[in-house]
Amino acid sequence: MSNKQILYNKTPTPSIDPTLNTGTFRLNTIPIPQDVPPNNLLVRTHYLSLDPAMRQWLTAKRSYIAPVALNAIMRGQAIAQILKVGSTLSPKYKVGEWVVAGTGWQEYALVTEKEVEKVTLPPGGRPTDAMSVLGMTGLTAYFGMVEVGKPKEGDTVVVSGAAGATGSIAGQIAKIKGAKRVIGLAGSEEKCRFLVEELGFDAAVNYKDAQWKKKLKEVTPEYIDVFFDNTGGEILDACLARAARDSRFVICGAISQYNAAKPQGPTSFMQVIAQRVTIKGFIVFDFVKQYRSALQELASWLVEGKLKRKEHIVLGGLEGAPQGLVDLYAGANTGKMMVEVAPMSEALGPKSKL
Repeated sequence: MSNKQILYNKTPTPSIDPTLNTGTFRLNTIPIPQDVPPNNLLVRTHYLSLDPAMRQWLTAKRSYIAPVALNAIMRGQAIAQILKVGSTLSPKYKVGEWVVAGTGWQEYALVTEKEVEKVTLPPGGRPTDAMSVLGMTGLTAYFGMVEVGKPKEGDTVVVSGAAGATGSIAGQIAKIKGAKRVIGLAGSEEKCRFLVEELGFDAAVNYKDAQWKKKLKEVTPEYIDVFFDNTGGEILDACLARAARDSRFVICGAISQYNAAKPQGPTSFMQVIAQRVTIKGFIVFDFVKQYRSALQELASWLVEGKLKRKEHIVLGGLEGAPQGLVDLYAGANTGKMMVEVAPMSEALGPKSKL
């Protein structure tokens, strides 16, 4: 049996070219490892996470993480099942158990204990929750909103990229924490309806509407107390123009600028002075010591029905990852985007049900 891998082939210029072998990535095939080192696990990837930060991982020189090296396996997290256990890890792990693992873009991987986290689900949970609402996505939304944005009673909270993986959770957390109004910015009328009708946002604005800035003004009559930003660019600029006194601007991402040859900065920057705005970027790894308590709270909200999740699954196996990533930047997803590398029906034994 063979193991397909997707390697980083060519630097984007500036956008990712999803054409396998001649574009940003190329396909590689090697044998599946037969001998597992004592301190390793052999896992099979079932669902691969697609994340906006991946574009930055390819070229960012001064960032929170080193860039992916050319000809290396593309970096990524996966929900994977353990197939073999190294001798020194056999007391802790068993064949058939599920983990979230830093496998990279490949069907099978040898990983160390530091690269895996066992999947633990609350009643009614499903495996993919471990990489979305109860994984790094949920934690990013939680810490960005709770620790950085700090919404309080009476606040107006605006979330950009609100129908995406992180934004959809961040907006719901703001409601749970007592915000007076939560407004989402999304890229279609369908996504706006989803935010209001399914997730309980108070209003949503389609930023592709020609009158979106006027509509943003209408739905923020008391200005913006907390802005959770996933997009940057023109949307960040428009929200700065609506900033309330002592507002908090949480900079989680800037997906609109990742593929731009010349990233756009805000022209409404003087509002930072006039309204005493706090702008703070953050990385989820900043809060690693608080992961356990945050996950417990997220899980309780999920079980109680206070927090809802949505997934966008890309079919077609590992080869679908490059185009899926391009589609992510184009806003094709509602909720968390993942690639189904191997369906759950191919998992080992009865434990496949978790």
